[in-house]
Amino acid sequence: MAEGGEGEDEIQFLRTVGILYALCLTHGISPSKCVCSAHALFASNLGLLSSETSCMRQNTGSKQQVGSNMASRGTAPHFWSDEETCLHRSGENRWMAQSDDSVSSWSCDQVARWLRHEGFGEYVEQMCTQHRLDGLSLLALTEADLRCPPLSITILGDIKRLTVALHRLQNQNQSQLEELGLWLSDPRPAGLSPCRSRSEWTFDRADKSRYNRSDCNGTEPRLRINHGSGCVPGASLCQTHSNGKCHQPLAGRLDPEVWKTIISSLYVFLVFGFTSFVMVIVHERVPDMRTYPPLPDIFLDSVPRIPWAFAMAEACGLILCYMFLLILLLHKHRSILFRRLCSLMGTVFLLRCCTMFATSLSVPGQHLKCASKTYADSWGKIQRALTIWSGFGMTLTGVQTCGDYMFSGHTVVITMLNFFVTEYTPRNWNLIHTISWVLNLFGIFFILAAHEHYSIDVFIAFYITTRLFLYYHTLANTRAYQHSRRARIWFPMFSFFECNVNGPVPNQYHWPFNKPAFMKTLIG
Repeated sequence: MAEGGEGEDEIQFLRTVGILYALCLTHGISPSKCVCSAHALFASNLGLLSSETSCMRQNTGSKQQVGSNMASRGTAPHFWSDEETCLHRSGENRWMAQSDDSVSSWSCDQVARWLRHEGFGEYVEQMCTQHRLDGLSLLALTEADLRCPPLSITILGDIKRLTVALHRLQNQNQSQLEELGLWLSDPRPAGLSPCRSRSEWTFDRADKSRYNRSDCNGTEPRLRINHGSGCVPGASLCQTHSNGKCHQPLAGRLDPEVWKTIISSLYVFLVFGFTSFVMVIVHERVPDMRTYPPLPDIFLDSVPRIPWAFAMAEACGLILCYMFLLILLLHKHRSILFRRLCSLMGTVFLLRCCTMFATSLSVPGQHLKCASKTYADSWGKIQRALTIWSGFGMTLTGVQTCGDYMFSGHTVVITMLNFFVTEYTPRNWNLIHTISWVLNLFGIFFILAAHEHYSIDVFIAFYITTRLFLYYHTLANTRAYQHSRRARIWFPMFSFFECNVNGPVPNQYHWPFNKPAFMKTLIG
């Protein structure tokens, strides 16, 4: 029955064209207008076209598009006559009407027909056959997908024209995009704006259970256009290039991933315990001061010892700790901040365990009453380690250690806190940054002035801490090697903790409690 109905429609259409064509010739009207009028009259009953101008407008645009496409490929363009174009569009529109109205339910064959209809038939094999592009994936396609592997289209004109066609299709199917949890916040195609823009797919929480295609924890992206503050002529998609490969940035909602933060907390907790036990072992091996006197040191030999300096160094560390805790309380992404602090601090102190266990330096000053200390059994060592652990290795809590010189743990803590305070506060908070750096530098000076460490201990601690902080954040902010095999081998913790953090963490603040109300209003 369906085939019979379709044949009757075609017969009726041909009859209408013939009658109107004869009438037009009789009255001296252009044959092309007659054919388009017949098409519009017949198609209006099917809801395909609304007026004669629609056909003519599409005819003109089709000529320009096909001509430009073929010219860019070095092929001489061939234009259909107006009658051929209208009849061709009649067939295409009837196919569109007969196909499912939902683009998201298109098959690969229907997507292939759409590509041919838009003048991109040469990409049908690659996109529809090799990569099985259906209607749902067509709606989610972006310019970055066209540029990047596995498609890697290299003809710029085709990329831009296909991007425009995709945006036109997406704009015509806004309701479907919303049903799927995908929508365009800005209908303007990427690359057409004079300002820098970034097209990204971000996640709609309501559809998390329906789509699970993320690299790490199954977050479904949705497309959103983000505009930077500065205008860069000709700039389009913000992309990251590494080793000649293009990676599409996926910056969206930052998932706190509290369970990962708990794992990082356990990691640093265990590392501190292990460090305390290694410090007990090192104390047993501390060199005899009568046999191994203090090593020559330019700073220690030039600056007299200040007895209260080490307590002041620990006071600088406490002030920095309170500053960071306040920032952590007010920061919107506090879970990510604390996870990064724990992972970095644990890694540096794990390295410190290796260095101070491998080489035992002589005591840096005669004022230190350090001697090799032995314990009756393992339980005595564990008790001593627990004392150091519970007192955080600080003299302010009554903990005295010897032999743990290479490298300075106090310098590590002070420097790491300083870098976290300056990194996760706005750049225009100059007073906070100045105070943080002053505390860092004075803390290092007081450690040396107390003659508790050699200069090389402090220098190595500062260098390792700053380099590791900068390398970690550079990799995290640029997504370089984030999902590569090399990163999983050399930076396994980084790959695990940062796989869902896409780009720099914005410095946004809010009051986490409901009371007092004025703090909620003041901070947000």
